Formats: sequence, C-alpha cells, structure tokens
Amino acid sequence: MKKRGKRSFSDRLLIWSRKMPSKQLMVILSVIIGFLAGIIAVIMKTLVFLIRQLLTGGFEIDYSNYLYVLYPAGGIIIVMLFIKYILRQPVRDGIPNVLYSISRNHGIIKSHNTYSSIITSTLTVGFGGSVGLEGPTVVTGAALGSVLAKKLGLNYKQVVSVLGFASAAAMSAIFKAPIAAIVFALEVILFDMTMTALVPLLLSSITAALVSYAFLGQDVLYPFQVQFSFNLSETLYYFGLGIFTALISVYYIKGYVLSGKWFDRIPGWFYQFLVGAIALGLLIFLLPSLYGEGYDAIKTALKGDLSFIFDNSIFYSLRGNETIALVLLFAIILFKVMATSFTFRAGGVGGVFAPTLFVGTMTGLLFARSINFMGMSNLPVNDFALAGMAGLLAGVIHAPLTAIFLIAEVTGGYSLLFPIMIVATTSYGITKMMSPRSIYTIQLSNRGDLLTHHKDKALLSMMSIENLIETNFKTISPDETLGDLVKVIANATRNIFPVVDKQNNFYGIVIMDQIRHIMFQPELYETTKVRDLMFHPSNIIELSDDMETVAGKFQHSGKYNLVVLDKGKYVGFISRANMFSHYRQLLKDFSED
Repeated sequence: MKKRGKRSFSDRLLIWSRKMPSKQLMVILSVIIGFLAGIIAVIMKTLVFLIRQLLTGGFEIDYSNYLYVLYPAGGIIIVMLFIKYILRQPVRDGIPNVLYSISRNHGIIKSHNTYSSIITSTLTVGFGGSVGLEGPTVVTGAALGSVLAKKLGLNYKQVVSVLGFASAAAMSAIFKAPIAAIVFALEVILFDMTMTALVPLLLSSITAALVSYAFLGQDVLYPFQVQFSFNLSETLYYFGLGIFTALISVYYIKGYVLSGKWFDRIPGWFYQFLVGAIALGLLIFLLPSLYGEGYDAIKTALKGDLSFIFDNSIFYSLRGNETIALVLLFAIILFKVMATSFTFRAGGVGGVFAPTLFVGTMTGLLFARSINFMGMSNLPVNDFALAGMAGLLAGVIHAPLTAIFLIAEVTGGYSLLFPIMIVATTSYGITKMMSPRSIYTIQLSNRGDLLTHHKDKALLSMMSIENLIETNFKTISPDETLGDLVKVIANATRNIFPVVDKQNNFYGIVIMDQIRHIMFQPELYETTKVRDLMFHPSNIIELSDDMETVAGKFQHSGKYNLVVLDKGKYVGFISRANMFSHYRQLLKDFSED
C-alpha cells in the first residue's frame, strides 16, 4: 500500500478550521489578529522614533537645520526605489485600500501589504514625510487578516468581518484607544455588523490595546490635563469652533484632491517626485513642526503652549510675539495640508489620520488664542485645542462618533465630552453639506468603487457588471433580410436579437414579438431588411457604469433585459432576474448570523 504523503501546514489549518464551529473560529481569529496588529503597531512606532532620533536628535533648538530640506526627499527616494526595484508592485493608500478590497476584490488584499506598508511608511514618516502611521498600520493588519482568511477558506462575510477585526485592532494599538477603534470599524469599515461579530470585534481591539500597553506603556497618547470644566457661557464659542473646523476640513479635503489633479499634469514620476520633495523640504525647513506625524507639537499645543512654532526654526528670535505666533500658527494649518499632499504626491506612503489630528489641534488653538488676543473672552485654550482635534477629524473622515470617542480616549479628556460632541457634530454636519465625500472615499467614489453604509448601495457596489452579462443572444447584421432573420430565430433560445456589423458595432435590437405578424409572409423575406425592423433602445448599459446606475435603469425603464455596450461595441445583455437574484444572494450572505 502507498503511504499517504504528509499534509502541508495550510491543509491542516484548513481542515482544523472546517471542523471548528463558525462562532468559535471567529473568536479565536479575533484574538490572533489583535495580537499581530498590536505587534505591528509597536514595531512601526519604535522604528519611526529610532529613525527620527538618529536624524534629528542633535539639532539645536534655536536653529533651523538645512538638513530638514534633504531628509524628506531622502526618505521618499528610498521608498520609491524599494517599490520600483524590490517590491515591483504599488503600495496603495491604507484605509481606502481596505475599503476597495471589501467593495471590489472580495475582501482580498495582496499579501505584500503584510510587510510593504511597514517598510515604506516608517521610512516616509521617520525621514520627515508629513503623514501618519495609522493607515499603513490598518492595511498591514487587514492584509494579515486577509491572508489568514484565505488560508482558512472563509466565506465572503467572514472575510469582511476579519478585515473589520484587523482594522479595529490596528487603530486600538496605534492610538491606545480600544473603544474608539471599535466605533471606527463600525462607522468606517463595516456596514452590516451583527451581534455575532461584535464579541470578536471587542476581543481584537482589547487584545491589540493590551499588546500596545505592554510595550509602549499605559499612558494616553496625548497627555491632557483638564484645568477648567465646561462652562455654559462658552457654548456659542464651541459652536463657532465647529464652524471654523468645518471650513478647515473642507479646505483639507479640497486641497488634497486639487493637489492630486495638479500633480497629474506633471509628466513622469521623477518630476513629480522632484517638485513634491523640494516643496515639502522647504516647508519643513521654514516650519519644522511639520516634520513627520507632529506628535510632539500636538502634545505641546494641548498645553496651550506656542513654543513649538519657534523651536528649531528661523523664527526662533521672534518667540514671545503673540501676533507673529498667531500668523505662523495659521500658516502651519494651511501648510500642513500642503505638506501632507506633497508627501503623497512625491511618492511617500502614510496615513491622513495623524495630520488631521495635528491640523485640528492647531485649529482649536488658533481659534481660542485669537479670541483671547482680541479681548473678546478668556477661553481655556487647551480645552479648545482638544475640541479642535475632534472637529477636524469628524469633518475630514466623516466619522463624528469615531472623532468623539477617539479624542476622549487618546487624551483622557472625558470630562470635556459635551463640548467635544458640539464641535464634532457641528463640523461634520457643515462639512458633509459642502463636501459629501470624506477624504478616504472621494477617490474610490470617483471610480465607482465606494462602499457606503447605505445597505442597498453597499451590496450593489459589490456586484460586477462583467459577472452578470449574458451572451447567449443570436446576433444579426443590419444588411441581412427578414428571411435570414427567420433562420436565426429558428435556432435561437431568446426572443431578442441584437443587430451588429462585422466589427461588432451596435445598431439596435429586433424583438420577436414585434415582427411575429410578418414572420410567416414569405413574399417579404427578400425585400425586407433587418435595419427596417430594428429599433434603438432608449436604455443602454455602458460597461463602465456602476451597479447602482444599472439598477436605476431597470427601475425607470421597466424592461427585463438591457443591452450592454463598450464604447459602442456590443457586449451582451443583463437581465433583471439575474441581477436581482445575485443581489438577493448577497443580502442573504450578509444577513445570516
């Protein structure tokens, strides 16, 4: 007898997962993913700290070093060389990459994301790129979860849940904020979380936070001491801050998008790198607080201290001048958005979460210090800086609940929860009206790849036109006769006949019911042309249409079959029955516990 060969580890893992009850499997996976995401966050934070200390640890506080101009370019060029010659695959934006994988790629994230984002983002941020680590941490954790889910042969709903666990775990570890991480996963990543998946989500977030606590300490990320409790007389000022942060949020989103369009006009990656890296280096040289994540600047700003504006800068001799400080603070807000955009456009890799927190802190600080400087009131500056963080985060990523809980957790400022809610809600409401898409989803929505929290739209976004096209329709040329058409009808299984030429150009359709009255009149067979019998349908599906558009065309036309064209070329038909059958199956998959 032949001996059975030893099963591979992957095979044994697959067999084990099939034997394990689904709920228990997801619990175990959530803990594993939480631990791995925690380790990833610790590694990335530590590497960035070491790189920055190595590069800037010896800089004098009263002098702006010219190396600030060179460091960001050096980090980005190393990243680009790694991607171009070693990885040989693009490293896409973190959180949008996760959203794309859910809506368009069946939850599958390319395996290189398990390490590529760690390398590229730590080099980008460590060398001064004005971006954050949260996006790369999320996509790295999600990639690990995706690889593990694929090995275990999980179904689509389970894969999406695993990505949610990984995203929550990564956020929990990087910010030491387990509650906010859960809210983030529910508000941004997952659109149909059931109670069955809630326990694993909690476990992944808790596990990741514990790992982060073990290696990085239990202190909050941005230490904050509440000196003044909320005063009812300050309510209008908090609403004013909400409006101000909304305007800055819109500037942030629009500026990011416009910079992308502008850089797209620059021919070639080298010139894009050159322009972006030089502009970024000059901004950091002028305002060194724009370097990297801005972690130290945020901590200083939350104390109401403006010294970070002048430290290591050419403006050091002007410290103590309130007017100059406020002007420079406003410049920092405007230029941080530009520095973040330049980092991405030049070829750097990172996230927008940390820059958003930075800009939000500075916005709140500028608002309160300006009010006090003009003698209009005596506002608690650090409280407004804290609320500004929440306002900008709610506006830029369109996630007010995440903003409220995250700011309270990362600072320990729970006693200011009410003013934080005022600012976050106001900012979100106004920004949503002025910019309907968040910074994460605006690029995906332009490509039709957006996953939304509107359940119908979300399910439709997961469906693909290509998978629904039916091609078993007999075609006929417009120059052929009724007799030729009758021969085609005799061998057909469908009652619609697309009219196309030899180059597959679409002319119209012939419906059998509309020609039935002349089908049995042989005297017309040679004299009647197909082009005289066809008509051009009013509702046509383009191959580039998204499924929401397709569903709308079915609803408004009342038709059961619609033709699909690709730039005027015939492709096939989509039937209402097939489309909604596929939709119902997706709905069933996501509704089952």
